[in-house]
Amino acid sequence: MNDFSELEAELKRLRPAAPSADLMARVERELSEAPVATATAGVLPRRPKMRMNWFSLGLGVAAAAAFLLLARVDIDRAQEQKPTIAAATPGLPASASEPARALLPDGFTRVVYNTRDEGLVFPRGSTDPLRRVRSHSQETLQWKNPGTGASLRVSYPTEEIELIPVSGQ
Repeated sequence: MNDFSELEAELKRLRPAAPSADLMARVERELSEAPVATATAGVLPRRPKMRMNWFSLGLGVAAAAAFLLLARVDIDRAQEQKPTIAAATPGLPASASEPARALLPDGFTRVVYNTRDEGLVFPRGSTDPLRRVRSHSQETLQWKNPGTGASLRVSYPTEEIELIPVSGQ
């Protein structure tokens, strides 16, 4: 029945061989001798030097200085601007029902990325079973201002649980 039973019995009978007396004498002799210092002929291992890459450092400092100069120029320009008074947009008539700065609905998307059937549910007081289905999705709403072209997009996750009647007929 078991083809390996003879092999297993033979392996159980095997025992490791005893080490020779010569091997034991050599191991004892090596352990009893003090470790000998190895001469290095005055050569010491090199420690890695930390070298400064001056080119990269100079380039980084120059980029930081240029950034600060440009940021300073933009700050000065922002202070010179005078606040503007709100006025009617020339593209839209004054009698339009929507103001010039209004955002209008532009799009809606819903991406379902997981739907799971959770089996039958028997509600209290009812003899008819219902099937529970859970859906995870991502909904994105988008609004756009037709006058300025500005847009706003909002995304949020949703979870929906549906109870579907099951008929046994």
